[in-house]
Amino acid sequence: MTGLATALRTLAVTAAAGLLAVTGTATGAAAGTATGAVAAPAPPAPAGPEPKAPREFVALGSVDRTILQEMRYTTAHNFVGEPVDGYRQPLCILTRPAAEALHRAQLRLLARGYTLKVYDCYRPQRAVDHFVRWAKDLEDERMKKEFYPLVDKSRLFADGYIAEKSGHSRGSTVDLTIVRLPVVPTRAYVPGEELVECWAPREERFPDNSVDMGTGYDCFDTRSHTDDPRIRGAQRANRQLLKGALAEQGFVNLPEEWWHFTFKPEPFPATFFDFPVARRSVAGH
Repeated sequence: MTGLATALRTLAVTAAAGLLAVTGTATGAAAGTATGAVAAPAPPAPAGPEPKAPREFVALGSVDRTILQEMRYTTAHNFVGEPVDGYRQPLCILTRPAAEALHRAQLRLLARGYTLKVYDCYRPQRAVDHFVRWAKDLEDERMKKEFYPLVDKSRLFADGYIAEKSGHSRGSTVDLTIVRLPVVPTRAYVPGEELVECWAPREERFPDNSVDMGTGYDCFDTRSHTDDPRIRGAQRANRQLLKGALAEQGFVNLPEEWWHFTFKPEPFPATFFDFPVARRSVAGH
């Protein structure tokens, strides 16, 4: 247990440092490491009181400080190419049962020399609406080469990559990966830099301190299907490690996205929330 305790302490310090970096200077391709894009200033809050999360929601960090957080939609490194509406702070918010289940999975993975890293958790409806507006603007293809190189943007709705509702808005769905310990920092994303296809060999695509999953996160391509037959060897084993660790704790994988998991049973199976991703939304929970 001494080794596990040391790993827990190390990950807690690493995650805390990364969260400070995200909100301050260089953010990370993992909040918890100096690894990702520089977060753009948060948009001004609209006039009037904002909705708050029900008490069943918590910040993941209040349940497990060792899980790394790389909240992509607070940055410009995502398929939209800009910070997404509703993401005020780089914070993972989930229903408490989902957060506690992630904590249990994390303990098992730490003992094997890995840590979880989340990319997206609860997603407000206003963010989904932002995705929909973006998908309808066929002229905006600034991030096409990396995130949907082989998909015509006019097909994003028909092919199921974009929808007007998202399970993330119910609070028990999370996008995540695994990182081998010790965590190795990766460079920051620079808006406007040359993009590389998300399914390119790992040494060519945008760096991520995740284990190699065969594609990057949010790769709109059939190679992202969890059991795509073209994904073999270590890449396939890594996907199965993630899937198995989460399935043990009640998470169900979306077969079309190796990174997408929903905790069952969901506390809010039919409610789509719109409170912003911000600490004040779960203050006091």
